[in-house]
Amino acid sequence: MQGTVAMIETPGIVVTGASGRMGQMLAGLVMASDTARLVGAVEREGHDWVGQDLGAAMGGQPCGITVTDDPLEAFAKAQAILDFTTPAATVRFAGIAAQARAVHVIGTTGLSDGDTKVIAKASHHAVVVRAGNMSLGVNLLVKLTRMVAAALDEDFDIEVIEAHHGRKVDAPSGTALMLGEAAAEGRGVQLEKVADRGRDGMTGARQRGHIGFAAIRGGDIVGEHEVLFAGAGERVALRHVATDRGLFAKGALKAALWGQDKKPGEYDMMDVLGLK
Repeated sequence: MQGTVAMIETPGIVVTGASGRMGQMLAGLVMASDTARLVGAVEREGHDWVGQDLGAAMGGQPCGITVTDDPLEAFAKAQAILDFTTPAATVRFAGIAAQARAVHVIGTTGLSDGDTKVIAKASHHAVVVRAGNMSLGVNLLVKLTRMVAAALDEDFDIEVIEAHHGRKVDAPSGTALMLGEAAAEGRGVQLEKVADRGRDGMTGARQRGHIGFAAIRGGDIVGEHEVLFAGAGERVALRHVATDRGLFAKGALKAALWGQDKKPGEYDMMDVLGLK
């Protein structure tokens, strides 16, 4: 009887984009967890995994979870959704997760302003935890970036430099944009008004007060981010290097569990980690 009660009280998790690298890592983490249980796996319509047992599709033993292309059915039995997919998919999932009153943990990057507005509306009905990066170290870096930007005036140029594997499709990374936002907040300006996101050719001198971005893509780099404050005669550099993407999966599961007793609204990992 005690085991039955514990299972009922353990949050049910659905993983979207289950065939992807992050999807498989998230599914494996939840299946191995004693604080959550995997109740569903979602893939896009027409994907080879749809209709297959997730464990077998991942190359292991059957786990009893059949991959589906119907998020409505899957989300209905879940208390949380772990979503590292594409902007279009995430926007669609946001409305369905809100209907199910499930915590929607979003690690998807490349979201447009229009996408985030749709997600914000969904958060009126359910908990949404959205972050460009789920790691403790990166969120500490964001906090430090805001503090240093507030302490140093525009005599210090700010550059955000990021590196990722060659298969990443968006640039700058979601984490780089988080860091740029933090620097802009520290300076009391709006990032979209001071961001330099590409330089090529005769660009002219760097504009005072602008925040620059540089993106490197290659190999199997998990994620490296540096915020450089360059002044006359001195530089301050804040840096984070990720060597295992498993830390992002652990952060996402932590966010899903944290959100279980929270009121509807949009949160980020600063809230989850208690850094605000």
